[in-house]
Amino acid sequence: RLRGEGYDALIDEFVLAAKERYPGAVIQFEDFGKSNAFRLLNKYRESVCTFNDDIQGTAAVVLAGIIAAQTLKGTTLESETFLFHGAGSAGVGIANLIVSALVQNGMPEQQARERCWLMDSKGLLVKSRIDSLDDFKRPFAHDHEVIVDLHTAVERIKPTALIGVSMQSGAFSPDILRTMAENNTRPLIMALSNPTTKSECTAEEAYKYTHGKAIFASGSPFPTVNMFGKTYVPGQGNNAYIFPGVGLGILAAGARHVTDEMVLAAAMALSEMVTQEDL
Repeated sequence: RLRGEGYDALIDEFVLAAKERYPGAVIQFEDFGKSNAFRLLNKYRESVCTFNDDIQGTAAVVLAGIIAAQTLKGTTLESETFLFHGAGSAGVGIANLIVSALVQNGMPEQQARERCWLMDSKGLLVKSRIDSLDDFKRPFAHDHEVIVDLHTAVERIKPTALIGVSMQSGAFSPDILRTMAENNTRPLIMALSNPTTKSECTAEEAYKYTHGKAIFASGSPFPTVNMFGKTYVPGQGNNAYIFPGVGLGILAAGARHVTDEMVLAAAMALSEMVTQEDL
């Protein structure tokens, strides 16, 4: 497989040829690895009509779910603290869009970033690790001690929302889920890795170990859960709710570029489509 300059030359040739042959086309980067996803999005987003669904679509659907959950929780986005298990293109993309939403609501950018904590395979993103971090992770490296395991991070940071984009099945252990329930009246648990065999926890586990307190969503569907005398219908946070609409909107509007504001608007519109019955 091509790497380095040869790889970049191939991508460049394709993008330029597609732009010339199909001037009205939208170019969507699908399943590009973290070392290339942000880099290529930033390289082309100002010159062609392009977006990356893994970064931007995932971010929009997750933010929509978070905003919709505020109705159930009786809280605001500004009161949330987010802990991400996974700091690849999806995790950082979600965090960036949350920051954009908080800034739009009037919060200073640095303060908004401090509401988002991310863990990669080596632990919490902190400033003492900054020299070894990928460029796209560095804005989320905070002043904090190094923490290498998720349970300790949950205990110390006390997040209100736990977001899994790690592709690690079972990462949200019973102890972690119990701790989330101890620290929150309605913990938001989003186990987003696909397929369900990679999900950080199952819907049943989320409800069981939080004693029904969790507001749960997953990337792929889980069956209905009957527990504690109630029927729980797990939410699904899948890009299918965003990707077709964003693509159609871009084409219908004749957009020349896909901006962060457009992605944020899509998330807001989706959140407004969640009915009281859905909740």
